[in-house]
Amino acid sequence: MKVKQISVFIENRSGRLLEVTDILGKNNINIRALSLADTSDYGILRLIVNNPDTALKVLKSANFTLSETDVIAVEVPDKSGGLAEVLKILDSSGINVEYMYAFVEKSSNNAVMIFRIENIDRAIETLKNKKIVILNNEQVYSL
Repeated sequence: MKVKQISVFIENRSGRLLEVTDILGKNNINIRALSLADTSDYGILRLIVNNPDTALKVLKSANFTLSETDVIAVEVPDKSGGLAEVLKILDSSGINVEYMYAFVEKSSNNAVMIFRIENIDRAIETLKNKKIVILNNEQVYSL
């Protein structure tokens, strides 16, 4: 149920984001979801890709500073209040969402959100008990 997320630390200067995406593209790595947060000096590019092991290898060889984190991909009803429904389940169980971002594709008729949660195993169990679909890594990488 856990999905590998790659975080790339990049200097906040022209062309640096292009370098990352160009390296991934040249190695047939498809970006499935991303989030970019920045400060005046650097950015953190969070990526879900179709082949995380290769992505880590090629970005490391290009001297990027990286980290790998487990996240979950959750199907969220694609309707008004759908995200709130999922967040209420987590909140009522005392589970904190550190951050989240949207996935590029839908899964069936639902939106997919990537969640970084401090207690990921508890979150998975809680959501599954409430019949919320959590995609496994193979499902996510193939969307």
